Parts: sequence; structure tokens; C-alpha cells
Amino acid sequence: MSGCIDVQVNGYAGVDFNAADLNIEQVIAACRRLRRDGVDRILATVITDSVGAMTSKISRLAQFIGGDTEIAKTIAGIHVEGPFINSDDGYVGAHPRNAVIPATVETAKRLLDSGDGWVRMLTLAPEHDPNGATTKFLSDNNIVIAAGHCDATLDQLRCGIDCGLRMFTHLGNGCPALMNRHDNIIQRVLSLADRLTISFIADGHHVPDYALKNYLRCVPDDHVIITTDAISAAGQGPGIHSLSGQSVIVDSDGAAWAMTADGTRDNHFAGCATTMPKMIEILKSRVGATDQQIAKWTRSNAFDLFKGNL
Repeated sequence: MSGCIDVQVNGYAGVDFNAADLNIEQVIAACRRLRRDGVDRILATVITDSVGAMTSKISRLAQFIGGDTEIAKTIAGIHVEGPFINSDDGYVGAHPRNAVIPATVETAKRLLDSGDGWVRMLTLAPEHDPNGATTKFLSDNNIVIAAGHCDATLDQLRCGIDCGLRMFTHLGNGCPALMNRHDNIIQRVLSLADRLTISFIADGHHVPDYALKNYLRCVPDDHVIITTDAISAAGQGPGIHSLSGQSVIVDSDGAAWAMTADGTRDNHFAGCATTMPKMIEILKSRVGATDQQIAKWTRSNAFDLFKGNL
């Protein structure tokens, strides 16, 4: 495999994988554009919504993957991000707060069953998974479990790891802009970088270049994954775009922001409008990454984490 692997793609090139009216022609078009942009394999990401809406979206994507060889060539499976996340300000990010719920094995099973075997990954908040029961259930079913949009304590993270937690989703994001300067989720996760694979959004917006450099120094090269967290705006330029029924505004610098009810820009990101080729350019020219590091971070580490199941 010569192209990149992206484990978090909410949509691409004008197509929103979370749209209620998503159709197969749109998914094929997004897959073709991804491959033209050097991305061979992705996990299509379904974000927090009511459980009924999530199962419907997951089921529809699973039918598209299972029913079309061109889609299956690009979409290796589904990443479920939520609904078991932290609903507090900052941690919830662009996810709808009213749809966030505690983790239970019963609900996790519903989400998995709706995917007909195509769910490969699930992001949750360990502090809302008592004793790691849901994490263990998912791990026992060969799902890669990631912590994210969370404020888990060290003990909760360690408990999650003992129950099968293997990854952290887009470190440095899905958390408040203002936190305790030492005791915060970023520092806790970095302290466990030898036990977790950690993904980063390398668009220069979600994490400033200098901060990303610092983070990458703390994480073994074999434990880094670069993800775009792309939404429908990826590769489309500035303007108003969609993410799971909400409007997102992309500014002239290419940053994707949530919008308030009155149509103005909110103060938190809502996915990403930057493509993987642009992130690779940023990693090389502004972060100083080598070609060998980039190959690991954008391809082989994800392949290894998912044991070739991508």
C-alpha cells in the first residue's frame, strides 16, 4: 500500500458521511477524490447523535461498503466517535451535548450490530465507562477503542488500558482552551505515550506547529497517527459547509469552526477542512518530520494498530 490511511474522516469533498440523506453516488465520489489525494484507506466516522440516528447512519454506511467494491476499496470500516463522551464544555467539542450518554455494553452492542461487522473503532470517555466494562466488551469484539473528548484521570486511563484501551483520539483537541496548567488530559495522556497510540490533527489550526513539535517529541514514532478529522469541507475552500446536520464555517485560513444559532462563528473547531497532502506538507516544512516518520505516522502505524484489518 503506497497511499495514506486516515482513521477519522467525517466526510470529504462536499460529501458528509453523517448526512441523513447520504447516498451511494456521493460516497463513491468522495472515495474517488480521496484516492486522487493520495489516501488509500479510511475509516468513515459517525459522530454523536441519538442512538437511533447513529445506528441508522452506521447501517447505511455498512450497506454501501458491503455492496460496492469501489467503496470497499477505500472505506475499510467505520469509526464511531461517541456517544459515550464527556458532555462538559470544551470536552464535548462539536458533538451535540443532548445526545451524549454514559457508556453501556447494551448500547455498544446496538452500535456494533448496526454495522454488520464494519465497525472497526470507537472513541469514548473512560470516565463515563464504569470499571471499563464497555471498553472490555469492545476489545473482546476486536474493536480498537480510543479515549477522546474526555477528562479521564490517570487511574481511569490506566483502568481503560487494562481493559483494552489502545489509542487516544486527536490529542490537544476535544478539550477546553483553559485547563489546569499541569494536571490536564494532555499531560496525562503524554505520560502514557508508551502504552497508547495517539492521533494528532496536523493542520496548523487544531494544534499550533510548535506545540505539535513538543507533543511529537514525547510520543514514540511507532505510537503516532496523523488523522485529518476531515469533514465535507475538506478540499472545498472557505464557506459554509455541513457536519451531521449542523453548519460549519471555513475561514480564509482553512480552519473549520462551529456556528452559533445566530449564524456567527463559535469559538471551537468542528472537524477539519485540510486534506492529508496539505498535512504532510505542514509536517515536512513546519514541523520538521522526516519522510520515514511521515510514512509511519500516515500509514504503517495505523495498519499495525488494526492488525492489517484496514
